[in-house]
Amino acid sequence: MEGWGKIVAGVVLGVAGTVYATNEDVRKRLPKSARDLPENVRQRFETAVSAAREASTRRRDEIMRDLEAHEAHADRPVRSAPEVKPEPEAPAGDEPPKLTGSIEEGSA
Repeated sequence: MEGWGKIVAGVVLGVAGTVYATNEDVRKRLPKSARDLPENVRQRFETAVSAAREASTRRRDEIMRDLEAHEAHADRPVRSAPEVKPEPEAPAGDEPPKLTGSIEEGSA
């Protein structure tokens, strides 16, 4: 039931925003602080976008520095990964595969 409160709050805010955006009489009757709210929200959004872009640029620069440092250490030869041989395909019948070889019992 905890999630219902968030849903109801979202619906109420959505309806209030729609009424505000479409009805000029409602906007005129609101107090000045409520009328300025969209401007404050827009400014906060622009500030947040600017901060996010700056953080993204700093992180990109940090990643590039790390890659350059890694490439400097990559002068030594790198061992290649061992080849993995594909497993043989299962027989095409309904029979389970036959075991080959002997099975050894472990000592107790």
